[in-house]
Amino acid sequence: MSTDIPAIDPLDGLRAPQDPDCDVFLTGTVFLDIIFTGLDSAPVRGTESWARGMGSSPGGVANMATALARLGLHTSLAAAFGDDHYGEYCWDALEQGEGIDLSLSHTVRGWHSPVTVSMAYEGERTMVSHGHEAPPPPAFAPPGAPAVSPRCPPRARAAIASLAPGRSETWVAAAARRGALVFADVGWDETGRWDLDGLTDLEHCQAFLPNAEEAMRYTRTDCPRAAAHALAERVPLAVVTLGAEGAYAVDAATGTTAEVPAIAVEALDPTGAGDVFVAGFVTGTLANWPLADRLAFAGLTAALSVQEFGGSLSAPGWAEIAAWWQRIRTVTDQDPAALQRYAFLQDLLPAATRPWPLRRAVPTIGFRP
Repeated sequence: MSTDIPAIDPLDGLRAPQDPDCDVFLTGTVFLDIIFTGLDSAPVRGTESWARGMGSSPGGVANMATALARLGLHTSLAAAFGDDHYGEYCWDALEQGEGIDLSLSHTVRGWHSPVTVSMAYEGERTMVSHGHEAPPPPAFAPPGAPAVSPRCPPRARAAIASLAPGRSETWVAAAARRGALVFADVGWDETGRWDLDGLTDLEHCQAFLPNAEEAMRYTRTDCPRAAAHALAERVPLAVVTLGAEGAYAVDAATGTTAEVPAIAVEALDPTGAGDVFVAGFVTGTLANWPLADRLAFAGLTAALSVQEFGGSLSAPGWAEIAAWWQRIRTVTDQDPAALQRYAFLQDLLPAATRPWPLRRAVPTIGFRP
């Protein structure tokens, strides 16, 4: 992550002594991601393909945690880590490299880290994963500390959950009771039922952020905007991502709607773009930005991420955002209306000290100082 500009706290001026130390809490599985890029096409059966690029990074829930931390939010992650070299690498990359609080995480003896190999080509990706479910931790608590029941996660401004049909996580309701705004996404329903009532934790959520296909299937509608309005009858804030068309949101409390088009970019790898979008939206929500600004910021961070390879590797920080803002204002024939959409960044960002585009170092496993 670049450190060319001073650290930005998006909640500066909003923090109070009685507030929780944690801005965002999340839990899930950390994978070691190995990403191959520069493939001209999908691998062909019975042949060997050579990639022009490769990187390694923590993946899975680490994508979201990294995206949040790079945007300046105090992020706490509860996850299991293997006691192999992969697990050590992921722990160090997240704690030392990204400043993520892992005091609620734990290392599992004799358990090897889950691994995902991702191949990026033609703007898409194909993934192969392997791993075994980790034994559940006794509680959300660091070793030697008094146990905190999984029904009572730490106090936080927000929490992020991934909903699944027919599955309820006790910590989600507990987080909401303790004052956290719960933001949730959802995956593909392998059962094919697409039953909103099966997403039992949805009742505890402040915001629900499915993609257009998921939203339409769950609401039995044929339009993503209609799906967003239907979802707003279930949650205070419904956000439907529209892919290349951007995103649409409905605030049920105020009746406000907002739609922001996507930024046209040359996508290298979409891995983790959805996580980055959620992180950007959470940041704007906690900072009390207007709904349209939240959508614009989330879409911008996602667009910046797909121009890099990998999940957590691609999450932009404020240096990348500042460099993009400096660059976009110098482009000739720029649509004034489009530029005005991001004018709220002007008062937030200091001047960038490096030109666009920024390129990050390509990390891998095994290098020593």
